[in-house]
Order: sequence, then structure tokens, then C-alpha cells
Amino acid sequence: MRATTTSATPKTAAASKAAAKSATKPAKVYDAIALLKEDHKKVKKLFKDFDKLKEKGSEADKQALVQTICTELTVHTQIEEEIFYPVVRKAIDDRDLMNEAEIEHASAKDLIKQIQTMPASDAYYDAKVTVLGEYVDHHVEEEQNEMFKKARKAKVDMEKLGKKMATRKRALLRELAEQG
Repeated sequence: MRATTTSATPKTAAASKAAAKSATKPAKVYDAIALLKEDHKKVKKLFKDFDKLKEKGSEADKQALVQTICTELTVHTQIEEEIFYPVVRKAIDDRDLMNEAEIEHASAKDLIKQIQTMPASDAYYDAKVTVLGEYVDHHVEEEQNEMFKKARKAKVDMEKLGKKMATRKRALLRELAEQG
């Protein structure tokens, strides 16, 4: 999903600004896989936080958290698709794995669009966010257990790739914050 096509609601803008603020600090590690794993860990925690809010949280709190999740996933998928996947696709001999990853991204982006256009009071809101979390868990497992291992074995320059990805991530988060 292109970050510039996402319409920013006040909650989206706040989520984007918060994410941009945390992204302005230089990355501790420029290893591409470490950067992606850090994103995976962060989003996994956000989905766990959402699970808690489903039971006892207000609709406003849920919607704000989900906007943060959507922002994080949008930026993450974009840097993977623009930078990481093309390099890894060339380096490893697994067209099926790479194609599946891109299709999984497309499914996630479709759900993100649906979620961002619906109120938290919608009867399907919680279910859609939960399914998005399940898609992400499945996708993360395949990346970490298969793709990342193959990329390392292929001797992809993870430091160079990581620097490029970290720079692009900061730029995307700034763009989203400015839109809000």
C-alpha cells in the first residue's frame, strides 16, 4: 500500500506522528533482518494489546491502537516490497516463497483498507483486526523461518540493505505524520 494514498484521520495522524517520532532516532542495528524482526515483534505486541482491549477497552482506544497497527504494517510492507523483497528474490532460488509473501501482503493491505474505513463499533471490526493479526503471524513465521534463512545463506549484504531500509522507513513515517 502506498503511504501517500492512505487518508489520514485525526487518530491516524496521531499514530503516524508517534511512529515517526520513534523512527527519527538512528537505528541501533542496520542489519535488514534485525530491523524487520524488530518490526515483527512490535506489531505482535500491538495485536496482543488489541486482544486485551477487545474485552475491556473503549471503541476510541481500540481505534487508536488499530490505526497504529495499520501505520506500522503499511510502512513495514512498503519497505519490504520496495527494498528487501527485490534483493532477496534475486539472491535466492525460491520464486514460490517470494510470490506467496507478496500475495500475503496484498491480503493484509486489503484488510487494512477495510479496517481503516470502518468504525470500531462495526460488528466486524474486532474480527477483521483479529484476522489481520492471524495473517501477520503466519506471514512472519514464513519470513523468519524460511526467507530470512535463505537470504542469509545467499550472503545478501544485510548491513547495506538495512541502512537503505531504515532511511526509507524514517522517510515514510515522516510523510505519514505530515499528512496528518
